[in-house]
Amino acid sequence: MSNNNKITIKDFINKVLAGTALGIIVGLIPNAVLASILKLFEQTDIVVMLTRTVYMFQLATPLLIGALIALQFGFNPMKMAVVAGSAFVGSGVTTFNPQMQNMVNNAMGAYVSAGTGDIINTMLTASVAVILVLLIGEKFGSVSIILSPIVIGGGSGLIGLLMLPHVKGLTAMIGTGINSFTNLQPVVMSILIACSFAVLIISPISTVAIGMAIQLNGISAGSAAVGVAATTIVLVVHSWKVNKSGVTMAVGLGAMKMMMPNLFRHPIILVPILFTSAISAIPVAMFNVMGTPSSAGFGLVGLVGPLASIDAGLNVFTAVCIWFIIPTVVAIISLILFEKVLKLYKKEEVFIYLG
Repeated sequence: MSNNNKITIKDFINKVLAGTALGIIVGLIPNAVLASILKLFEQTDIVVMLTRTVYMFQLATPLLIGALIALQFGFNPMKMAVVAGSAFVGSGVTTFNPQMQNMVNNAMGAYVSAGTGDIINTMLTASVAVILVLLIGEKFGSVSIILSPIVIGGGSGLIGLLMLPHVKGLTAMIGTGINSFTNLQPVVMSILIACSFAVLIISPISTVAIGMAIQLNGISAGSAAVGVAATTIVLVVHSWKVNKSGVTMAVGLGAMKMMMPNLFRHPIILVPILFTSAISAIPVAMFNVMGTPSSAGFGLVGLVGPLASIDAGLNVFTAVCIWFIIPTVVAIISLILFEKVLKLYKKEEVFIYLG
């Protein structure tokens, strides 16, 4: 790989992160935006069809990530397709269920797709495929069109599936650690859970998967969602004059993971995020802001977090204060404090979109 393609480990990781960030935006934004809007309309046939359309588009997120990672390396269309296919397989977004009946031929066993798959394993599988492409190069010659999908696509896809249970095990360990916070005093619990989810939402780990896996409920789920919301607002506040309006809008609508490259390259962005999350979490315990396992990882996306707390009995005025006003005020204070006063960073350098 080093002979013809002089790529450092740092460059390799940055390319994978950049492709992943853009793939997440493209894959998640349609469903994140339209799903919440379409709920406001009567469920006519066309509305139902459009809802299903954007959800199916979301299922292709691992495929998009793989393709965009390959694009970062300048691969030709065939190599790009091979990496994309491998990433899709390794993500686990589609699994085989032997207990389900296949509606096509009525045989037992069917393939089922849901969610976006495991983002970490998607990145790892795509990385394996990229390495194989770089190592093999043009050695397949005229039969490359046949051997590349079989050897590289099938091989790296298989490796991805073998890694998947272990990667999911890592996610489960993180979830178990977070779940231990629920035994602490309410305010401390709220702060620790909010900060944990604030960090996770800009990492490759799925906050939704964590919330569902450990069945966060009540105040713990509300804390998790507020942590996600706080990160969203911090990124919007810091991105407002730094990035193009489309980037800021995408972050505000739910594509916080597009800032993953910034987290890995400039970890200092965690300072305002954790500061805002910690302070924003205090009212969660004071006002009993509740949530559910399914709302814990969403935050402001589709207003899932705020609506769940209102459904649990929180009045609208208090909800607006806790979910929007307090995090926004604290985020602005963090910008002034950490950039202007303490001069820990320049937002133009650490919050500029790196995808």
